[in-house]
Amino acid sequence: MTDFPGISIGRSLMNGKPVFEIKVKTIINFHTAFIEKLLCTIGTFSLGTACAFSCSYCYVEAVVRKHPAVVRLMEKLAMRDLKFHDIVIARANALDILREQLTVNKPRSIDLQHPGVIYSSPLVDPAGNLTQAKQTAEACLIILELTAWDVRLLSKSSLLPEVAKRIPERFKHRVIYGVSTGTRDDALARAIEGGTALVSKRLQSLVWLQDNGHRTFGMLCPSLPQTDYNAFALQMAQAIRIERCEQVWAEVLNVRGESMTRTMAALNGGKFDEDARRLGAVCGPGKGSAWEQYARETFAAYTSVIPPEKLRFLQYVKPITAAWWAERQNQGAILLGSAAHAVGS
Repeated sequence: MTDFPGISIGRSLMNGKPVFEIKVKTIINFHTAFIEKLLCTIGTFSLGTACAFSCSYCYVEAVVRKHPAVVRLMEKLAMRDLKFHDIVIARANALDILREQLTVNKPRSIDLQHPGVIYSSPLVDPAGNLTQAKQTAEACLIILELTAWDVRLLSKSSLLPEVAKRIPERFKHRVIYGVSTGTRDDALARAIEGGTALVSKRLQSLVWLQDNGHRTFGMLCPSLPQTDYNAFALQMAQAIRIERCEQVWAEVLNVRGESMTRTMAALNGGKFDEDARRLGAVCGPGKGSAWEQYARETFAAYTSVIPPEKLRFLQYVKPITAAWWAERQNQGAILLGSAAHAVGS
């Protein structure tokens, strides 16, 4: 059913959220900042625009809010008192568009047979439920059959094994799986990551993938301020079994839009008052130095337990801090943002 051009109003729910569908022209983004993060070399692909999960620190709304179809949808939803994080936005005919981008609509500059890595997803979880896991597996098969690329998948669910089971043995070595784990505390994660799988279940799925011969990577993100950074880093490294991960990405909280305000509120609402206090001590006006110290201590702790050839610590730098981080690229620091470009990282 279509209420207005370009948007289909679904009658179903996904993870308790109403589902809306928008028309898009592309599924693969060949011009993405995720290449700078070293998560991919080719680009990213996303089968949706708004996630089935509701993480308080999510930055996606700030990224997609100017897309014409999203603008039209949000204008309509405002009348129903629905916000971006209240809904799921799927992309119409996503698999068909993906296939077209790799065949009839392939950019001339893209070499399908040159090895590389494509990443999912920059916008929505690729396995937020079984339906999405199955669709992601179908998307992976299209990519694996038409290209020589490897596929990297990151999820906050425990369903990546369901994707892996649907990938033929001949392609097994070309898919790399990771779960997002910024804490080992199930209750803390539940407070700031609405609807996601328990961290303990995510880690169980990662162990299953590792024990069954699948390629894996780590994603220690977001790492909140700690009282003992070294103990925290060791605990996280052991949880993901870094010796079984090809690389390990890590990051402090990503500040965009209202993400910090929502995260503070979620921590307080979940009775994690001490965590909220520590976060409040490093964020907000006039606390730039405290935030930088938080990032540096997190980075230093991870370098003590993760080999530099595996660590990929993502850090948005400023002109005043860029040089410090640039000197530590050989330890795993990845400089991001305009100030990073200025120092030639």
